[in-house]
Amino acid sequence: MDVGPVELIVLQFPRQQADPAVVGVLADVVSRGYAAVLDLVFVALTPDGSLRVTDAHDNLHSVGLGGLQPGAQPLISRDDLDLMRDSLRPGTSAAVIAYEHRWPQRLAAAARDAGGQLALHVQVPRDALAAAVAAAVP
Repeated sequence: MDVGPVELIVLQFPRQQADPAVVGVLADVVSRGYAAVLDLVFVALTPDGSLRVTDAHDNLHSVGLGGLQPGAQPLISRDDLDLMRDSLRPGTSAAVIAYEHRWPQRLAAAARDAGGQLALHVQVPRDALAAAVAAAVP
């Protein structure tokens, strides 16, 4: 199975719609082949406190995500969505996105073709990176 690293991100929005500029950047990354959206669920907490859930099988245009074509793999769980509900304020929303990095597939395949392998892939947390950069600056 030749699958790149798969990650889950959550993008929060101050309204009940995804921001078009953010969706445009994600669509650009996907169109360039750097990543593929495997699953996507949009959750909005209405002003009255009810949760509105729109998943990859629903009309994504209604929440501003129509430009994306997720693979509709069932990767985002109900537990993931329950965690999101606790972090939203009424009138706000979030897109929960499971995506696959596509560029490492090519790199790993080239390493295998050369008799090697991709031996380790670690994501460095942003805070750790910021601390390391700050420590390195004289």
